[in-house]
This record gives sequence, structure tokens and C-alpha cells, in this order.
Amino acid sequence: MKIALLSDIHANLHAFEACVSHARANGVVRFAVLGDLVGYGAQPAEVVRRVRALAEEGAIVLQGNHDALAVNPLAQAGTLEAGGAAWTRSQLDASALEFLDGLPMTATDGEVFLVHASADAPQRWLYVDSVHRAAASLNAACEDAGVRYVFGGHVHHQTLYFRNANQALMRFDPTPGSPIPLPPHRRWIATVGSVGQPRDGATPAMYAMFDAGRAEMTFYRVAYDHLAAAACIRAAGLPEPFAQRLERGL
Repeated sequence: MKIALLSDIHANLHAFEACVSHARANGVVRFAVLGDLVGYGAQPAEVVRRVRALAEEGAIVLQGNHDALAVNPLAQAGTLEAGGAAWTRSQLDASALEFLDGLPMTATDGEVFLVHASADAPQRWLYVDSVHRAAASLNAACEDAGVRYVFGGHVHHQTLYFRNANQALMRFDPTPGSPIPLPPHRRWIATVGSVGQPRDGATPAMYAMFDAGRAEMTFYRVAYDHLAAAACIRAAGLPEPFAQRLERGL
């Protein structure tokens, strides 16, 4: 069965809807949302509403650091992110805030371990952005002998790591749209990229699809109206850098 892995939506409804539509067109019936539903973007209430609808269909939904910050926006007082979090909180009703507050930080689905940041300390929001950090996350998740795959977000880049025959961890930068075999005799860890705020110099949204039956993973880039999403940020009065990130992909 195929499962779409979406992370770091960041209240970007345009990007989220584009990725969900793309996934459904590719035969996906299951979704996992790996945190950071909100933060930075201009449509937090709409995104939370749609993610809750996916959850009612059976989607796994995790909490990210920006979701936690929206529930408690004073945690980083004085930063752009904290200011944006206070605005985000003002846009969410009590039910939406309760939903975000109650989300788990990790989930296991068969051989797959899901986390927003790093499996070795989910609550610290560590970035899996190096072989060293990937190894720490993979080792922690694989303390459960049944886990073969670890998928997360948080770093806003698409990267795959695997253990070779000598148990050394190797990094692989995927080509979007090209299926990658993930045989279960190895251990794998991937960051699936950001739906709503790519930071690699390209504007298309990011997500990934894991096909457990075929034991393969495909990373995708999906074009969407990023200029309209940036315009929504400006219309909401949010900080200008939040809009520029969408326009520049940085």
C-alpha cells in the first residue's frame, strides 16, 4: 500500500492542496503528516481543518515544533517565529489548538517509524541534517527490532540515508520522481522535505511516497501557485521574510 508522507506544511494551503491532489492522482489512499502544520504561512485554520479531515480518513498526524509553539507562543518570545506563532494562535479556535496540543511526537506503522525531527530525542526538535544525526535517529528508532524505515521532516530538504553491508551510514540525494528501491534487509532513514516552505533554492512543494508492497520510495516536487501563497502572507500582515522564502525557495 502506498502512503504519502507530508511534513512542514507551515499553513501553506496552496502547497498542501497541490501535494494532496498529486498524491491521490498517483494512487495514494493513506497519508501521514509529520508535523509543522502551522507556522510562517497565512492559512493555519484552513490547513488544520483539512489535516483533521485526513485524520478522520485514517491519516497519521504528528506534532512539530511550530505546532507546539502555536499552542504556547511565548516559548521563544522576541523572535520572528514567536511573533508569527502568536498570530497563528489568534487564528485558531479552541478545538484546533486542542488538536495540535494532543498530537503525538512519534508513531510506528508496521516496519515504519515516523517522527517530525529525530527519533533519539523527539521533544528536542533536533535536525537530522548530517550522517551523524541520521545515525543517532536511526539507532534510536531501530531499538524496536521490527523497524526498518524511519521517516521525518523538520530540515526542509529531501535526503535518504541507509546502512551499507559494512553497517556504515551512507547519504543519497534523491532525484524527484524516480522510485528508489528500499530493500528491507537494510535500515533506511529519510527526510521527506517541506510541503509549504522549501529551502533548497527551488519553489515547488516537496513530499514523498512510500510503497511498502514494492519496498520503494519516491520523492516528489510539485509546482503550485507560490506567488499567491506569498501574497496571502503579505495580506495577513505577517513578516515580509516569510513571503520572500516562498518566492525564493530559501
